[in-house]
Amino acid sequence: MADTLVYRAEGAAVANGTDLYGFTVTQWRLPATYPPFAAILFVPTTWLPVPALKVVFAVGNVLLLALLVRLSCRFAGLPARTPLVLAAVAAGLWLEPVFQTVLFGQINLALVCLLLWDLSRDEAAIGKGFAIGVAAGIKLTPLVFVVHLLITGRVRAGLTALGSFAGTVALGALVLPQASADFWTRRIFETDRVGKAWIIDNQSLQGLFARLLHTGEPGAVWLFAAALTAVAGLWIAARADGPWGVLATATTALLVSPISWSHHWVWCVPLLALLIAENRMRTAAVVAAVFMARTLWLVPHHGDLDLRLPWWQQVLASPYPLLGFAVLALARGCRQRSSSSASMIRYA
Repeated sequence: MADTLVYRAEGAAVANGTDLYGFTVTQWRLPATYPPFAAILFVPTTWLPVPALKVVFAVGNVLLLALLVRLSCRFAGLPARTPLVLAAVAAGLWLEPVFQTVLFGQINLALVCLLLWDLSRDEAAIGKGFAIGVAAGIKLTPLVFVVHLLITGRVRAGLTALGSFAGTVALGALVLPQASADFWTRRIFETDRVGKAWIIDNQSLQGLFARLLHTGEPGAVWLFAAALTAVAGLWIAARADGPWGVLATATTALLVSPISWSHHWVWCVPLLALLIAENRMRTAAVVAAVFMARTLWLVPHHGDLDLRLPWWQQVLASPYPLLGFAVLALARGCRQRSSSSASMIRYA
């Protein structure tokens, strides 16, 4: 539960008035990487001894998985009966991103629950978009959903999300002015601070190209691929809209982010729910198999072995970004089928 210890150290830095971005903890020398607002939220983690805190995070993540299953059912239009939810939670714990989230004591499940709850609410709901802004204030990547709201014409919700995000930045600046200045002018640009982009753990496009090209700096190749994927992914998301639009947006963010650790791919839970709801059982079985197989951990990855993988191990080393492109293709195909059906109805 190394990440839990980082969160606790961030909360302690706020409580004690020490340098938020100047420490490292655990044997891996992990630093703080989230905005100051997140560190403020982590202050309560200092109120418990470490063993008790680990129990709270472990139990909390299992409960959050149950909540995510229920939200995913609502998102996909499936019944959320208690026996089914419990069975899904038991199976979901074996999905590698979920398992790693529990193992590391991460907050991925909490963030996805915030996002999915807000995105699946009625468009006229009061404060729609607020939770998205809060999630972005904790970890910047949810900002992509603000773009999603705006390009799909939900301007009010998008502006609400931007407003709540600005509020988290303002609160961070008010409570931690020095740390805020440090983060927003310097730390935010230090992507290597998060970790090595080429290691197996990184299941983004940059990780894929770094391992494929056997270089720690894929440079222009990755930037071009990421830019192209961002444009194509958001275009697909805007045209698909609905559940597939949300999943296309999430997948695009995971692909183009410089680093998407394997545990960031907890969006596999609503993806599986949507596939089951659409009766794509074979596809759902394949997706579940990919996320349960843990092929990325089967290839040599100690030291710099990640950069010396032969061609036949590349698919095993990067299963999630490859699956991500398949998700975008599915989202695009759903739009095409929807458009064809609408044309047939109009013609009739």
